Amino acid sequence: MKGKIIKQISNDYTIKSVNNVYICKSRGKFRHEKIKPLVGDNVEFDETNRIILKIYPRSNELVRPSICNVEQAFIITSVKKPNFDSNLLDKLLTIIEFNRIKPIICFTKLDLLEENETKEIQKYRDYYQKIGYTVFDNSQIEEIKKMFRGKTTVFTGQTGAGKSTLLNRLNPDFAIRTNEISDALGRGKNTTTHVELRELFDGMVADTPGFSDVSFIEMEKSDIRDNFVEFNLYRDQCKYRDCMHDKEEDCEVKNQVKKGTIIKSRYENYLKFIR
Repeated sequence: MKGKIIKQISNDYTIKSVNNVYICKSRGKFRHEKIKPLVGDNVEFDETNRIILKIYPRSNELVRPSICNVEQAFIITSVKKPNFDSNLLDKLLTIIEFNRIKPIICFTKLDLLEENETKEIQKYRDYYQKIGYTVFDNSQIEEIKKMFRGKTTVFTGQTGAGKSTLLNRLNPDFAIRTNEISDALGRGKNTTTHVELRELFDGMVADTPGFSDVSFIEMEKSDIRDNFVEFNLYRDQCKYRDCMHDKEEDCEVKNQVKKGTIIKSRYENYLKFIR
C-alpha cells in the first residue's frame, strides 16, 4: 500500500493512506543503507505488519527541520522578542531557494515596535518584496489562508517567532501548545518537539521545532552566491565571468550596494556566509 509519512516520533512513523492512518516501523535494511525515512516521504508499506518497504524519490529535503517533498516554506520572522535577525532570515532564504522550495516571509509581533522601529522593518519588508519574495505580516490571516491550497508547506524560523501561534490562529482546532519568551535568554522556549504534517485549507502544513541557527549543509560558496536572487540581475555586468562579488574589481553587485539598490545588510550577510 502507498501513503505519506505525516509524523515521526522516535522510531514510529505515522503514514496516511487514502483510507486510513497507520503507525509503522522502518525496515532494518534502511539502517544498513543509511536511509532514514522523513516526514513528507511518499512510501510503500505493509499495512498488515506495519513495516515501511520502499521510499520513493524525493523532490527536495531539508535537514533542520527534517522534512522532505516540500513545495513552499513560511519563514516566520519575529521583529521583537526575539528581535529581528536579518542574518538568519537571509540564511534561511538562501537554503530554501537552494532546495527548490518557494520561500514566503511572514513578519510577526509588529505591534511591539516603536514608531522608528516600524519604519526600519518596513524598509526591509519593501526590499524583500522588491526582489520578488512574497511577504506577509501575521495580521493578514485571510490572505495567508489562500496560500495553502494543493501545497505541502513548512513553517520555520527562530524559536519564539510565533510559528505555533500563527498556526493556531489559522486553525484553532490545532491547539498547539505555546510558551512565552524567556526574558533572561531573549528567545522562546521550544514547544514543538517533532515534525508533523497536518491538513490545512486543502493542503498540508508542518509545524516544526524552532531553532536559532542553521548551516549551509552540502552547499558550495557558489551555491550561496547563486541563491541571493537579486545578485543574479547584475552578474553579466561584472568584469569576471565567475565573480564572487567579494574582492574582485569592477563588480557590479558591489556597485549596486554602493548605490543602495542592493540593501547593505543583504550584502554583508552574504560576505559572512561565503567567508
